[in-house]
Amino acid sequence: MPPRPYDITIPDLTRRRAVVTGASDGVGLAIATALAGAGADVIMPVRNPGKGEAAMSRIRTRHPRAKLSLEALDLSSSASIAALGDKLRAEGAPVHILVNNAGVMTPPDRMTTADGFELQFGTNHLGHFALTAHLMPLLKAGRARVTSQTSVAARRGSINWDDLNWEHTYDGMAAYRQSKIACALFGLELHRRSRESDWGITSTISHPGVAPTNLLAARPEVARSSATPGRRMISMLSRRGILVGTVDSAKLPAVLACTAPNTKSGSFFGPRWPGSMGGPPGEQKLWSPLRDESAASRLWTVSEHLTDTNFH
Repeated sequence: MPPRPYDITIPDLTRRRAVVTGASDGVGLAIATALAGAGADVIMPVRNPGKGEAAMSRIRTRHPRAKLSLEALDLSSSASIAALGDKLRAEGAPVHILVNNAGVMTPPDRMTTADGFELQFGTNHLGHFALTAHLMPLLKAGRARVTSQTSVAARRGSINWDDLNWEHTYDGMAAYRQSKIACALFGLELHRRSRESDWGITSTISHPGVAPTNLLAARPEVARSSATPGRRMISMLSRRGILVGTVDSAKLPAVLACTAPNTKSGSFFGPRWPGSMGGPPGEQKLWSPLRDESAASRLWTVSEHLTDTNFH
């Protein structure tokens, strides 16, 4: 039986500027397509310009009048993140929506970013942390919605405080869990600090469930030469509408989080089927690793130090 389609009502986003990381394929492309279809001016910061151009063409096939712009961004490079921040701040246009969506998952062997951080922690968390910091003046000006994408992997695990960069022992999945717990803790701490300092930012977190994206496909940037067995199983289940979602359903929690008119800052969205792997989107309770406010505050301080950024 084919998977059942789900959708949500997206308000008119005309004259709203949105930044979506990881928009060149998978869930990020689906999110960017949805926002562009609602009238947003969508900025697509991508590492691979060829994939970015192809993604823009796909969006325009569905929405010929889509307002899109491609920017260069490598979330594993602080220099690249700073360059994008400098460019957008120089343009001066407020940013109304930021979806911190891009990510890498489970390199077979430990890899590092251009700045020497473990690749998953450095890209998935620190890269988005630094990008958000660089965009703060524009986010404040736009009274922005910031949605940080976590993962079902973050239902368990913890922050490896004694070895954040997995230099002494490397477990790819444990490092991935840490990076996605960190993404969520950042989004929740951004909510608390925005509220306390009157930044005017609505910060939410979301997760896409499980869907057949390229996260576990063959990816040379993480030295993976072929799709994982899990990726093939996910594709089979998705085609049959069993347990897991599709790329189109996986986009919906983040889209709901960053556009629904009555969304409260600090909310958490994901698929509502048992196990949270598929189904229609809705608000969810925080998983246990995401409830530690002291860990979130500690991580914020550590991340400011590691990325040499601040939120002013």
